Amino acid sequence: MTILALALVSVLHGQVTPDSASGADEARIRQIVAAEVAAWNRGDARAYAERFQEEGSFTNILGSTSYGRADFERRHAEIFGSVFKGSILTMEVLKIRFLRPDVAIADIDTKVSGYQRLPPGVRESSEHVLHTRLQQVMVKEKDDWWIASYHNVDVKTP
Repeated sequence: MTILALALVSVLHGQVTPDSASGADEARIRQIVAAEVAAWNRGDARAYAERFQEEGSFTNILGSTSYGRADFERRHAEIFGSVFKGSILTMEVLKIRFLRPDVAIADIDTKVSGYQRLPPGVRESSEHVLHTRLQQVMVKEKDDWWIASYHNVDVKTP
């Protein structure tokens, strides 16, 4: 029994656990989120979609889902040229949880101001700010992080 316990300890020793992912990985994910903010604020759909996986999934604040970087970029080009033209985005990373060393979930609080109008059914705060909760599933491939899933919901405010 003691030999089995020692073997188990030696197998587990040194492995990266979900809660001990590297600080460099967390910093890189935060850097990607910051780049998303900068791209949105320039109205640059191509840059906004840059870290989106080729076959990633995207659920917008209306609940519509689409797949792939090309569609993600196209949809953002549409909104940057219409309802969100000239808008300002802020993002605050609330938590990054590593499920594995190569898979992380980023929970993000977002606020958008200065938009032209909001889509039907989406409510703004009394300060005329759209507040959403964004959850991005990030995967590490080829030594860098990519957005595999982007799920955004508006926060209902009175």
